[in-house]
Amino acid sequence: MATTPVQILDGGLGTSLQDHYNISFDSTTTPLWSSHLMISDPATLLSCQRDFTATANVDVLLTATYQVSPEGFLRTKTPAHPTGISRGEIAPYLRTALDVAEKAVAANSSKIALSLGPYGACMIPGQEYSGAYDERHSSEEALADWHADRLELFGEATGGKLAERVQYVALETLPRLDEVRAVRRAVGKTGLEVPFWIACVFPIEDQDTLPDGSTVEQVVEAALVGGEGLATPWGIGINCTKVHKLGRFVKLFAESVERLLKDGRVEERPALVLYPDGTQGEVYNTTTQTWEKVKGIGGEGAYAHPWEVQLAQVVNDARATGQFSSVLVGGCCKASYNDIKRLGEHFKSA
Repeated sequence: MATTPVQILDGGLGTSLQDHYNISFDSTTTPLWSSHLMISDPATLLSCQRDFTATANVDVLLTATYQVSPEGFLRTKTPAHPTGISRGEIAPYLRTALDVAEKAVAANSSKIALSLGPYGACMIPGQEYSGAYDERHSSEEALADWHADRLELFGEATGGKLAERVQYVALETLPRLDEVRAVRRAVGKTGLEVPFWIACVFPIEDQDTLPDGSTVEQVVEAALVGGEGLATPWGIGINCTKVHKLGRFVKLFAESVERLLKDGRVEERPALVLYPDGTQGEVYNTTTQTWEKVKGIGGEGAYAHPWEVQLAQVVNDARATGQFSSVLVGGCCKASYNDIKRLGEHFKSA
């Protein structure tokens, strides 16, 4: 177990801005959500991200770009852009997000991961937990084009030097099997030479499937098995999912990886990436745009132990399987820098 390295990822940026900096978001005034701060308040964004680097001492920091999209910028009205921010005007803000991340990691040399959510995260209301996309984005080809276009935005903003500014790309909260393949096609199409990971969301309480019904075995196969135009991810895993569900998911992921290796369909073990939400039974209501406490989530005893204790145990169990090259672990919604700091303390001597 000790031979499997562990890196610590940061926590939930949007909820940290809400809970610790009194920043509010809604789809009408801030359709970019936490990414809006690259436009409105980079200083506060930097302070929040430094909480994770300086206090929690994370190894990897996600950029504030999860909900970046041309559509989201066009819906963003500011005094300087009363009709919205056009595609040709986006680049300076993307550079700001990268600049802020670089400043946040300067003191402890954390790595930077470019955060990119699914298409559903850019819909109104958000559909990353349902995968219910509009007809124009309901095919693998259409989703690959959409993701490739967004990657190209960052390529343009950095003058083709994105690989010099980030060490990972996170393609996260994917709710659909076709989108898992689509992001691989997008990376392949753009020729991006940066290690990337694919993280899926499993929000249905009593089911071990994506919102579209796909099984873990199908997810792992779609994420790892080679094919024309498909880039191979550095890591695969789960984010924005309840921590009490991770134990059985990791077991299923490990078994699926082992089968693919045994069959010769995959040649190298991937890293495992885990960053569940930090909730204690709360569920986000996309209609009211609030967190609501729901009785019975996880069943009796699901939250008997602290979040970081449960997660550390899952990670150590995953390391014991020997199926993963390394583990990257952190938190998603409601996971604060204090939660991540306590999580990291479990692996200081690992």
